[in-house]
Amino acid sequence: MKRTSNRWAIASCTAVLALTLAACGGGDAGADAGDGGSGASGTVAVDGSSTVEPMSKAASELLSEENPDVRVTVGAAGTGGGFEVFCQGQTDISDASRPIEEDEVAACEEGGVEYTELQVATDALTVAVHPDLAVDCLTTEQLVELFGPQSKVTNWSELDPSFPDQEISLFIPGTDSGTYDYMAADVVADESEELRKDVESSEDDNVLVQGISGTEGAVGFFGYTYYEENQDSLKALAIDDGNGCVEPSAETAQAGEYTPLSRPLFIYVSNASYADNPATQEYVDFYVENLETIAEAAKFIPLSEDLYAETQSALEGLSS
Repeated sequence: MKRTSNRWAIASCTAVLALTLAACGGGDAGADAGDGGSGASGTVAVDGSSTVEPMSKAASELLSEENPDVRVTVGAAGTGGGFEVFCQGQTDISDASRPIEEDEVAACEEGGVEYTELQVATDALTVAVHPDLAVDCLTTEQLVELFGPQSKVTNWSELDPSFPDQEISLFIPGTDSGTYDYMAADVVADESEELRKDVESSEDDNVLVQGISGTEGAVGFFGYTYYEENQDSLKALAIDDGNGCVEPSAETAQAGEYTPLSRPLFIYVSNASYADNPATQEYVDFYVENLETIAEAAKFIPLSEDLYAETQSALEGLSS
């Protein structure tokens, strides 16, 4: 995937991370950043979710400050595309914005790839519109009407008579994206696990941001960070799941109030690579040990204490 720009300047992010970790020793998320310098060397290949990509890049850039001999490449082929190469043994780690699916589990079994799932952050999938659109909140039922595969809605007033008489233009992630999968399978929940096709789609969320911000009546969705980075040119819609309109934020996602659009973000680690490649082990250990600080500095939603304990436990199982 070719990206038009980094979601945040990765060099600046690394500098902030380094200062933060130096000041607080990695905070509550684990050991001091200095623990990264174990002398390991080698390469680590990461691919998958475009949502998780910047966090994995931030972790790799920060680790390189401690140990430049560990070289990490991070791609963004989409969650599905990432699992495809991961289950063929072509990458060490797969970034994912949804849990691995049954067919992907089968592919990994066929490819002889055993793995460990590590949750690294929480995301709030954000429905964004053109900033001038006079719509502020959608119900979950309206999300289905808007994005479902059978949808014929082409004007906002068709969705709700109180909405403006404005043509709808849709900009959504491509079908290889875990963000697409989550909206289709978990929110729209259609048996086809597909969304409507009369849309502009892209695996590059920057393209979606540009389309929505530049088109009157436009709507789309992507990870919360993309909205946060572009909130001057977009408007995020609150979502009503039956308990009132709730806006996307770190606080509402962590509290479980922003439903059904809050979701977990993962990395999947090849057990064999972790055991046999010291560079993979160093990168993953560093990633998890400093997870809270990395997530906050990279503008992701950190895990709750309970979820972080689960990730630590999974890592300990990988290490044993």
